[in-house]
Amino acid sequence: MKKKILAVILVLGMLMALLAACGRKGGETPPAVKERTTANEITIGIAQDLDSLDPHLAVAAGTKEVMFNVFEGLVKPTSDGNLVPAVASNVSVEDGGLTYVFTLRQGVKFHNGKTVEMQDVLYSVRRCAGLLEDGAEPLVPALAVIADIQGEGDTLTITLSEPNLEFLAYMTLAILPADYDQQATAPVGTGPFKFVSRAAQDNVVLERFDDYWGTPAKLQKVTFKIIEDESGLVRGLQSGALDLVSHMTYTQISQLDKNDFHVEEGSMNLVQALYLNNSVKPFDDVRVRQALCYAIDKQGIIDMAFDGYGIPLGTSMFPSFGKYYDDSLTDYYPHDVAKAKELLAQAGYPNGFEMTITVPSNYQPHVDTAQVIVEQLKETGITATIIPVEWDTWLSDVYGKSEFQSTITGLTSDNMTARKLLERFNTQAGNNFTKYNNPKYDELFAQAVAATDDAAQTAIYRQMERHLTENAANVYIQDMADLVAVRNGVKGLTFYPLYVLDVSTLYWDK
Repeated sequence: MKKKILAVILVLGMLMALLAACGRKGGETPPAVKERTTANEITIGIAQDLDSLDPHLAVAAGTKEVMFNVFEGLVKPTSDGNLVPAVASNVSVEDGGLTYVFTLRQGVKFHNGKTVEMQDVLYSVRRCAGLLEDGAEPLVPALAVIADIQGEGDTLTITLSEPNLEFLAYMTLAILPADYDQQATAPVGTGPFKFVSRAAQDNVVLERFDDYWGTPAKLQKVTFKIIEDESGLVRGLQSGALDLVSHMTYTQISQLDKNDFHVEEGSMNLVQALYLNNSVKPFDDVRVRQALCYAIDKQGIIDMAFDGYGIPLGTSMFPSFGKYYDDSLTDYYPHDVAKAKELLAQAGYPNGFEMTITVPSNYQPHVDTAQVIVEQLKETGITATIIPVEWDTWLSDVYGKSEFQSTITGLTSDNMTARKLLERFNTQAGNNFTKYNNPKYDELFAQAVAATDDAAQTAIYRQMERHLTENAANVYIQDMADLVAVRNGVKGLTFYPLYVLDVSTLYWDK
């Protein structure tokens, strides 16, 4: 049914385009579709600049989405959610889960032409585990479990201090050259595409790596064009300057001509929420947080701002993570204005209060969500003011310094582990930007990490999800639908259960 609705939307878009053409001033013609220098290249529109080209230091999901095509680990995820060998050709787990043995794949090359050697793998893993210098903090906290790492010939042996069921998923970390110090400006990986150039706030250019060890990419060149303005992305598609744009809104889709584009629908695999700074008033009071959960109608947001597309969520987990996802939490807080007012009165706010919602202005879906929330909160006497900020400011001040009262964003995972989504609410987590602090949650997290049985670990993670819901750590909203506008003729788009865009499968159907 939704695909039919999308077809109707595109028909309406075509009519709107025709009407707009009739209303143009005399002599004014619509923008011409660009002429490509080759049929083996495309231009993709993205709404944000990359925060770091160094894959071990990148924070933003949008950065990882793009650079997924440049870097690979010892293993890599597939579109069906499995892990397969990449820079390693074989993996075995020994000693009851304490020892992981990787056999390096022969002939894997970096984009600078050098062959991957054991020293490169040792450097990459040790760097992420904080083992290059004494006393260094691990860049990936989960790797603190590494007790020893040794490489001999083409065999890498990693010994853990205790069994860890999720360890292999963290071996998707990018393998980088050990003697290369320019990752921040000219990154080098082993993926199907190599980095060519970056113009800050303008574009990132990738080219096919012809010496790639695996299945070669079909396209020769991919340009990611950075356009933070919502209407600019639409204009870029309409003019022919862009061939593909992910994460589009329904308003944007409705402006496109179905003769030029088709729409493919997936899921963004993220947790969109009104994230609350639990360390500042009034959100240090669980009753206020619970009141917000009752006051906000998540299905109303999906219907109003997203034309009914999206999966309502009740905690920090999304459906594609299968066994970890607890759908029973979705309706834990039914929309109940009277209950919200009751809790506010108990917390000492019988007439409501004023609050701010900081939103990255380049993410129109989050802006749209904030606007609906502002109206919904008025029913309980809460006056919310939206503070739009640029993406760099959001990363620095909100995510980096927790200088906010509430914010709307989407959080995701770059590997198939529940830990990646839930660890950030642990008191000691370096990325705990919401400042959630609960000893019971920390205890559950420690139990989950130490679990040696998959079923037991899964049960603990589900307890953690319920804990976050019951304590209203945040106001969970949805896993947003991912509408991708694709120029007719472009084929091969593949959706993953992760927030990535694999451009190696794209091609022009001649």
